[in-house]
Amino acid sequence: MKEQSKLKSILWVIGIVVLTALALFGAAKNADDIKLGLDLDGGVSITYEAEEENPSSVDMADTIYKIQKRVEGYSNESSVYQEGSNRINVDIPGVSDANAILEELGKPGSLIFTTMEYDADGKLTGNIGETVCEGSDIKSAGVSMVKGTNGAADSYEVGVSFTDEGTKKFAEATKANVGKQIAIIYDNNIVSAPVVNEAITGGQCSITGNFTQDEAYNLAQTIRLGALKLELKEIRSNVVGARLGQQAIDLSLKAGAIGFIFVVAIMLIVYRMAGLAASVALSFYVGIIVILLDAFEITLTLPGIAGIILSVGMAVDANVIIFTSIKEELGNKKSVEEAIQSGFHKALSAIVDGNVTTLIAAVVIYLKGTGTVKGFAQTLALGIVLSMITALFVTRWLINAFYWLGCNKPAFFGVKKPVEKPFDFVGKSKIFYAISILVIVCGLGAMGLNKANTGDMFNYGLDFKGGTSSNVTFNEDLDIDYLSENVAPVVTEATGDANPQISKVAGTNEVLIRTLSLDADGREKLNDALADKFGVDKELITAENISGSVSVEMKKDAVIAIALAAVFMLIYIWFRFKNINFASSSVLALLHDVMVTITCYAVFKWSVGTTFIACILTIVGYSINATIVIFDRIRRNRKEAGYGADTAYIVNKSISETLSRTIFTSTTTFVMVLCLFLFGTSSIREFALPIMIGIVCGGYSSVFITGPLWNFLNARSKAAKANKLAEQEASKKRK
Repeated sequence: MKEQSKLKSILWVIGIVVLTALALFGAAKNADDIKLGLDLDGGVSITYEAEEENPSSVDMADTIYKIQKRVEGYSNESSVYQEGSNRINVDIPGVSDANAILEELGKPGSLIFTTMEYDADGKLTGNIGETVCEGSDIKSAGVSMVKGTNGAADSYEVGVSFTDEGTKKFAEATKANVGKQIAIIYDNNIVSAPVVNEAITGGQCSITGNFTQDEAYNLAQTIRLGALKLELKEIRSNVVGARLGQQAIDLSLKAGAIGFIFVVAIMLIVYRMAGLAASVALSFYVGIIVILLDAFEITLTLPGIAGIILSVGMAVDANVIIFTSIKEELGNKKSVEEAIQSGFHKALSAIVDGNVTTLIAAVVIYLKGTGTVKGFAQTLALGIVLSMITALFVTRWLINAFYWLGCNKPAFFGVKKPVEKPFDFVGKSKIFYAISILVIVCGLGAMGLNKANTGDMFNYGLDFKGGTSSNVTFNEDLDIDYLSENVAPVVTEATGDANPQISKVAGTNEVLIRTLSLDADGREKLNDALADKFGVDKELITAENISGSVSVEMKKDAVIAIALAAVFMLIYIWFRFKNINFASSSVLALLHDVMVTITCYAVFKWSVGTTFIACILTIVGYSINATIVIFDRIRRNRKEAGYGADTAYIVNKSISETLSRTIFTSTTTFVMVLCLFLFGTSSIREFALPIMIGIVCGGYSSVFITGPLWNFLNARSKAAKANKLAEQEASKKRK
């Protein structure tokens, strides 16, 4: 029987190792097929809003179709999709000169065909006459080649088709203007003024003029775009060079590799044979998550890579909960086999509850986030689900197989002795509360000072204030005085903004330049000026443009997202723990973590933008995970000790028993995010720094705040219940 178990175990180990190798091989093979976001692949993203307040679904669909046809000429991966009732998003990845494309794409505006005025001598006056047709009268426009004769070069012409109504209008106009010019005007600019050779009554005309292929193609595109039924205005745009995107990928992968090696090394040192099982399971997890990104066609963004790396750090948590439980069971004199089975069983509820609450945060990020933040939510959610599956199944199969292969001594797993004298967390709670209150008060003071000095409580980024932000990589590290004295005047001259905001990205040659909103011409003019004056590489310049109306929505969405996450988590914890005090104390601790993190934003004047929402909700999700583990232990110890036992002692014991897990998991996750901060791009650093603060803060609140707070609320509930019973008894006696 034992020999059969060994053979079966060998087959299990071989099977899992082979599957892990295949998963990693498949990941390496499929990595090039993963859809990359604009921040990784380079390109242009633009959001249009219809001038008409409530456009019809038909007009929106027609407009999307026509824009899609135009952008397909730039990239086969281009996508055009509707957002809300009156907005259209356009993404064109992989292009080399995104600024030029954005300028060429321009603002879909009005298109008209008008007659040109002539004087009595038949000469052009330069004035515009009556409107012949409008964009809504155009059906389509295309390009065709005219073969050259007698040695002449080939040329190109533009063919235009009219609607039924447009055919009538154009026929009347051409009959009356044979030999004269009819101008095609797009956005108040004459793009062509062909001469009418004859009356055109069939609903189709050809525009000739010895056009090159590009000239004819651009004219046809302009006519098609101008024929949109809706007039659109640009409210947001983002431009990223392809080279910068590749740098972001390389740096992020480097950060992930270093962080993963660190986690594996610590797992092996601390948890020995169980750590080896977890390392194999984590490798399997990394391979599968890359394969699933390709299978589900999830667009990978820079925050998305951060989500994967963060989820690897969090994936350790489920394994740590299991291994800590196994070591505790061994410390309670159970056999290795019993300890393994009991450890997995006791860890199950904490793993499920912790992951579900974090998943709630990921879902809210996805629903209320925008752009690349959604990519972060997708990869984080996928990582949470996959990490739970690998910990509960792959790790378990490997540990059981190792046991039957001879790793059946406690020394292979480590032994944790029972806590005999727990630290008095409840007794010292007033000190911890005071520290937290002091930090939050400092934050409120910083908000007040910022408001008085700048008019805003926070350093609102582009997403929350509107305008144009350009990230420029200079050839050397320039100090702020040089930037103020030399770069600022160039920016002012190029943009017309008398007060541009210029700041350095610490530790890099990158400089952030924020100005009033610039159109495509303005952005290109700024880039040219910086390249001419300072020799910067234009391909390393990224630009983002956001209107004020969008920034107002961003602030609103941030508040709603945090509120929704807190409410849904409260409901879930209340349902799972059957005690409102668990839910109340956990949510209050979450608000504490949010306030402390916001304090850092105010004190250190970190930029508050789109990633702020993802940062806060990630902190909320991560912090609640640690709290759930402690609450699960309180629930278990309380049940074993009886509900009449001293709750203060139970809280102290539960926190002490889970303390090593909290420290280990917080450390590994912190290191993963630290690698992102050290090796990532400036936008990743902006994202990673607050999360590192949140990890520390979340660990602090889980250990020092939530347990004592639950004990306080529970005591108040008991006292209130006792008083109510006493009043009822007194009322009965009076009767």
